[in-house]
Parts: sequence; structure tokens; C-alpha cells
Amino acid sequence: MAVTDAQEPLLGETTCGSLLKKLQQIWDEVGESDEARDKMLLQIEQECLDVYKRKVDQAEKSRTSLLQTLRDAKNELSSLLSALGEKTIVGMVMQPEKTLGTIKEQLEAITPLLEKLWIQKDERVNEFSEVQSLIQKIRGEIAGNLIKETVTPKVDETDLSLKKLDEFHLQLQELQKEKSERLHKVLEFVSTVHDLCAVLGMDFLSTVTEVHPSLNESTGVQSKSISNDTLSRLAKTVLALNEDKKKRLHKLQELAAQLIDLWNLMDTPEDERSLFDHVTCNISASVDEVTIPGSLALDLIEQAEVEVERLDQLKASRMKEIAFKKQAELEQIYGHAHIEIDSEAARGNILEMIDSGTVEPSELIADMDNQIVRANEEALSRKEILDKVEKWMLACEEESWLEDYNRDENRYNASRGAHLNLKRAEKARILVNKIPALVDTLVAKTRAWEEDRGISFAYDGVPLLAMLDEYATLRLDREEEKRRMRDQKKFHEQQNTEQEAIFGSRPSPGRPISAKKGAAPRANGNPTRRLSMNASQNGGRSTSKDGRRDSGNNRPIAPVNYVAISKEDSTSHVSGTDDTVSASP
Repeated sequence: MAVTDAQEPLLGETTCGSLLKKLQQIWDEVGESDEARDKMLLQIEQECLDVYKRKVDQAEKSRTSLLQTLRDAKNELSSLLSALGEKTIVGMVMQPEKTLGTIKEQLEAITPLLEKLWIQKDERVNEFSEVQSLIQKIRGEIAGNLIKETVTPKVDETDLSLKKLDEFHLQLQELQKEKSERLHKVLEFVSTVHDLCAVLGMDFLSTVTEVHPSLNESTGVQSKSISNDTLSRLAKTVLALNEDKKKRLHKLQELAAQLIDLWNLMDTPEDERSLFDHVTCNISASVDEVTIPGSLALDLIEQAEVEVERLDQLKASRMKEIAFKKQAELEQIYGHAHIEIDSEAARGNILEMIDSGTVEPSELIADMDNQIVRANEEALSRKEILDKVEKWMLACEEESWLEDYNRDENRYNASRGAHLNLKRAEKARILVNKIPALVDTLVAKTRAWEEDRGISFAYDGVPLLAMLDEYATLRLDREEEKRRMRDQKKFHEQQNTEQEAIFGSRPSPGRPISAKKGAAPRANGNPTRRLSMNASQNGGRSTSKDGRRDSGNNRPIAPVNYVAISKEDSTSHVSGTDDTVSASP
């Protein structure tokens, strides 16, 4: 013990036993009684007991606090896992043996998990906040309630699961798609407004900013308004501009048509017309085809209106010239259609109406235009018959030429151009053979035309059927004359035969008497002139206004191929009858 006690001070250790020994030494030196010593030891023991009690209480409190902290940590862990929607997290699963260790071991195991989950929760809250902010912004743009100051939306931290986040992302994608579609529509509308304003010569910037200020070209694409109200107002603007475009185009086309009519009336030169090519170029264009900037501007339409007004005034001063020009056109149409009109009376009537002022110039021109239209319709209805009349007359001319050709005794001589005449004769015989059928067809079509219209078909004032009937009569007379001449020829041949029997010789061949006298004169003059039943031109039969034929010397002339042979000259044509007969159909 002495060695131990000696060593303990050297070691500097203080224990309860060494202190008790030290106390006993002191007591021995002092000479304390046993009662005092027992009382002192009892006091020391009581004080030590109090100290232990305090320590036990502190330990109990510490354990209780740790248990509460552990329960709170577990509750927080459960709440975080529930909010994040995950029962287990990779790398954060607690080991079973750690859940059964001491309190501090359990706390040490759960604390890192909580820290990681808190970090994950903060990140998830930020993701939710960002997605919800975008959703709120796009909804505001669609609704037209743009919020200048960004307001952070409130995030529901009780549900931060990935499923909920995916729902927000899906909702955001749908809104972004709708925004993209709306933005595309807005840009299309703006482009259409730009094109229409360019064509109409309007200020695009002021037009589009009236719809919404954000539609200005200086504003970014993503900042343009895509609200329902903006789309509706843009659609109305486009509709109004299209309607204005239609009205202006219709007005411009009317002005262009008036300009062309006035130019044609007054024979305006091309260099003056070219000044308004930008007006007349769209006369037949549709609304969609007009895309040139400024082509429907108001100043251009006003310019065309001023020009039309100027030409109208000029037309009024040149009304007589224009009216006579129209009358000449009308007379030309009737002349080509072989319809007789009283030109002098018509021109006198025009002068009287213009001088008296009883008719507006525009009404007079319009009435004459209507007359020209009706005249063209009348000429068109007569065209088929007139074409056949032309063929008939040409055939008659060829028949006349063929008769003259057949009378020529030198037609087969090797003279210059004889082969050409021979070919023409071949064609003429073919054409002459078609005359009867042509006349029959012409009669049938003429009668059908007259039955359809209830009026007589007149050719230069003479009924065409009368001309055809007279031609048929003359043709029959000519055939009868040819037959009589053939009989006379046979009679003369018989007489010559009898003379040969009496005198025993034949007359020497010589030129026939007809060759000396030449061809007989024709009743209608020049054989190359076309058939015309107009009495004022060739002395033929005329028809009065009441439809009666004039009597006396104004009888219808014969066609150009009709040959008038008198009885006195019949003997002079005996030698040429053979060739004439061959030309008959």
C-alpha cells in the first residue's frame, strides 16, 4: 500500500480511495472522534448520491431528447419520402442492423438521408416553381392578361412527386403547342395584312398597331400578343381589307373598261393608252391575282376617274364624229350581210338628235352599240345562206366562162396558156354539174330561215327565193333553146346530105358563120361580174318597201351564164352548139 500510495502522487492521479486515505491521515493527525468521522463519511456519501442522481436525471433527459429527435427525424423522413413520392431512394436505404442500434447510431444513420432529401426537395420545389411560372405566363398570354411583374406561383410542397411534375410538364407542353399555333396564326394574319396594305397603298404600321401594339415589327416574335381578342381583331381586319380590295378592284375594272371603250371610240393612240397600263392590266384579273404593291391605291383610282371624266367631256365634243363612226360600222355590217338600209335617213336622224339635245350622248352611243350587236346577230344568222349564195354565183361565173370557152374554135391550139384554160375547163365542168344540187340546198335553207323568222330573206333588197326561181326558169329556157338548136343542126345536116346527093360534092370545110360573127351578146353585160339583183347597180328587178315588185323595164336580169339568142341569129350559132351542150349538167 505504501508503495502504491507513494506512486500515486508521482503519477498525479486523484481517486476516491486516495482522497479517503488522505482524509483519514488528516483525521488521525487532528484526532477526530469516530462519531465525527462517521458523520463526515455519511455526509460525503449523501453528496455523492446527490451527484449521481443529478447525472442520472441529465442522462435521462438526454436520452428522451435523442429519442424525440429520432422520432422527428423519422417523421421528417417519412414526410419527405411521401412528398417526393418515393418509398425508397437509391443510395438512401437504411440498413436493417442500423435501425436496431443505439439511438445515436440510428440518428447518425438517418441524418445523411434527411440532408440529401432536403436538398432534393429544394431542387424539386424549384422545378415545380419554374414549370408553374411558365404555365401561368402562357395562360396569361392566351387570356390577354400580360403581367409585367413576375409573381412566383405558390408550390404545394405536400406533393412534389415526379408524377405530379410530369403532369405539369405535359400541361406546359400543351400550352406551348397552343401558343405556337396561335403565334403562327398571328404571324400569318400580320403577313396578310402587310400584303393587303401594300396592294391598297395603306400604312401597314398604323393598321396593325391599331389591333395591338405588340404586333409592331420592332417587337420580338415571342412577345407578340396571341390572345383570343387579338386573333379575332386580326381576322376582322383581314376581312375588312379583303372587302376593301374587292370594292377597289371592281371600281378599277369598271374605270378600265370605260377607258378602253372611250379610247376605241376616239381612236386614242397607243402612246396615250400606255400611260394607263397599270390600270388596264387588271381589267380581267381576280382578287387573288392582284398582288403588285400600290396597284389598288386610292390615288391611282382617283387618277383613273379624272381621266375617264376628261375623256367623257372630250367625247361629248366629238359626239357627231363618234356617232357617224358607229353608223359607218353598222352600214358595213349590213353591207357584208347584203341587207339594205336607208343610210341617209339614219345619218339625218343622228344629226337631228344630237343638235336638238333630246338624247344624251351616252344613251345615243349605247343605242347604236345595241344596234351593232343586233346587226351582228342578224349577219351571223344569214352567214350560212350567204356563203352558199357566194358559191352559187361563183359557179354561175364559171359556167358563163365555160360557155365562152366552148365557143372558141381555137381553144385546142397550142397557144400560150391553153393548158391552163383546159385545166380550168375541167374544174368548171365539175362545178357546173353541182349547181342544181346547190340551188336546191339554198332554196331549202332559205325557206327554213324564213319560216323560223317569219320574214322574207332579201339579198340586197330582193327576195332570194325570187332570184332562185327566176334562175331556175332561165335555166329551163336555156335548156329548151339548146334542144331547139340541136334540132336545127340536125335539120341542116340533113339538107347538106341531100345537096351532096344532088350535086355530088360537099362544101369545102371552112370557118362556120358563127365564127365570123363572134359570141352572142349577153343580157347581163360583162360575164365576169357577179350576180346582183340590185336594180340601181345592174338594171335588175327591184322590190319596193311594201314588198311589191316594180313592173316595166325593171325586170330581174338573167344570171351571168344566161345566153340570149334571137330567132334571127339562130342560124349563126349552129356550128357552136355541140360544145355548148357538153357544158350543161
